[in-house]
Amino acid sequence: MGYRVELTKRAQKQLAALDRKTLLLVSSFIDQNLDGCDNPCALPSAKKLQGMDNGWRWRVGTYRILGTVDDGRVVVELFKIGHRRDVYRNM
Repeated sequence: MGYRVELTKRAQKQLAALDRKTLLLVSSFIDQNLDGCDNPCALPSAKKLQGMDNGWRWRVGTYRILGTVDDGRVVVELFKIGHRRDVYRNM
């Protein structure tokens, strides 16, 4: 029994706005690596976000997936998805 992935409305819109190739890349990463994962923080692409207690980022090519890991609820909540040059602005 691994972590369950939830997307905020903002992340859903950002995911839907990606071009087809990137959408397939990012969504397959989420399905294969985050959803059902025993420890999403131990993935090679995972890195702790500064300034957030439970904030993490996962790297998928030039795109980043930002989220929080709630160990109590066993949930990974993704709150921002975007290109690396834009994703860290206005957090």
